[in-house]
Amino acid sequence: MHNSIAKNNNPVFWKAIEAIIIDIIVASIGIIIIILAIKLLFGKQIKTAIDYVDVVSLKTDSTIVKDIKFDKKTESIVSYPEYGTRYGNIRIESLGISLPLYFGDKLTYLRYGVGQSSGSYFPGEGGSIICMGHNNRTFLYDLPKIKNDAIIEINTTYGDFRYKVYQTKIVDMYDVDELTVQKEKEILMLYTCYPVETLGDKKERFVVYAERVYE
Repeated sequence: MHNSIAKNNNPVFWKAIEAIIIDIIVASIGIIIIILAIKLLFGKQIKTAIDYVDVVSLKTDSTIVKDIKFDKKTESIVSYPEYGTRYGNIRIESLGISLPLYFGDKLTYLRYGVGQSSGSYFPGEGGSIICMGHNNRTFLYDLPKIKNDAIIEINTTYGDFRYKVYQTKIVDMYDVDELTVQKEKEILMLYTCYPVETLGDKKERFVVYAERVYE
């Protein structure tokens, strides 16, 4: 017991502990600097590599588009597609975006294109349509460049639908009030992670609001 107390009161012992702590702090700072340097020097290459993987995934996906039966008189879908199936395409000509559209919002489907929330309405049903996609360069990277009055098209086997952008917002990922589902008006809400230039988890979403154009 006395030897232990004497050892703990020994200045040499505490200097050794202090040196170890300093070494740990210096090593941690060094690791952080290396990570920041890699991100700064090779961030674009890493982003390109991730995008390449997504392109490969996109090419391996089936090109089959699910046929949906739609009753134009009642403006309702008679037979809905199965969850996870592709039922159309979404296109933003002003941004050069054209992607497959899937019924489902799991990450599995978002690897191939844009997903639609299962809790929202389908195009033509007169309610809110909530869609989302990844923010890499092969998907919705350019979405924040969209302007008001831009046209977003959704093409399906039962009809083509056009939506005019009237508002964009940057919202918190947990702010569900910004993506409410309603039946009064057909509004398309399309969003992606924000900011698009940064890697890793993002806590914000860039949301585009567009109202259906009847022609």
